[in-house]
Amino acid sequence: MTDNGSAPTWDPAQYLRHADHRARPFIDLLARVPEPPGPAPRIADLGCGPGNVTALLADRWPTARITGYDNSPEMLDQAHTRHEGPTPGGGRLDFAHADARTWTPAQPYDVIISNATLQWVPGHADRFADWIAGLAPGGTFAFQVPGNFGAPSHQLMRELADSAGLAGLLRHDDAVLTPETYLEHLTALGCTADVWETTYIHLLTGEDPVLDWVKGTGLRPVLTALADTPEARDDFVHRYRDALRKAYPAGPHGTPFPFRRIFAVARKESA
Repeated sequence: MTDNGSAPTWDPAQYLRHADHRARPFIDLLARVPEPPGPAPRIADLGCGPGNVTALLADRWPTARITGYDNSPEMLDQAHTRHEGPTPGGGRLDFAHADARTWTPAQPYDVIISNATLQWVPGHADRFADWIAGLAPGGTFAFQVPGNFGAPSHQLMRELADSAGLAGLLRHDDAVLTPETYLEHLTALGCTADVWETTYIHLLTGEDPVLDWVKGTGLRPVLTALADTPEARDDFVHRYRDALRKAYPAGPHGTPFPFRRIFAVARKESA
């Protein structure tokens, strides 16, 4: 993970509080990734976070040599502790520090995959050429990014940030591209591409569950910026909580939370 300025501090425990909901788009993306050639494919997970979804790659390809990359020490510490090591199928799962803004494959990969990371990378489509060049012939580049920057959760967050003197801290609609634009970029690089979008309706439970969700992701830059001023941070969170309660009212079985995602799977030409 990365961002467009000072990096937010990540909290793996908070992030994993909604692990099942967060993993579902990755599972749906993974289902569309074709089988890599060879008995021991090399796979890179760019923006691996705490490693919980990287481990799903080992479930899919037990003989693979998989490396998860992230630039958050907190996330990497969790990944090293919980998931690193040999896999039951004879493969290997490792984790290493890297920043998606500058990472270039040092060796050919059969699959480069990225889950909910590229929205933190300004101009990430400009990196596609380097990553696709780092694929072996017939390899696959696949990613999913959130497409919900126009949703109330993000609009309200930005409005409050602006009023708190934090203008420009948060990402806007241009943090990700349209599905059509992603398709154009990938096909222009000589790939066969499949691009689609899905809106999940997550049914969240617990007290203020939408706030709890964004505390693990989109709200991190604000929480980091206000870490040294607890009163200002708490005031922001309380005002944001009240606004979210109105925007996402709880129902009898939980709080519905619509979440749009954009997916892409690009296949490099075989030699």
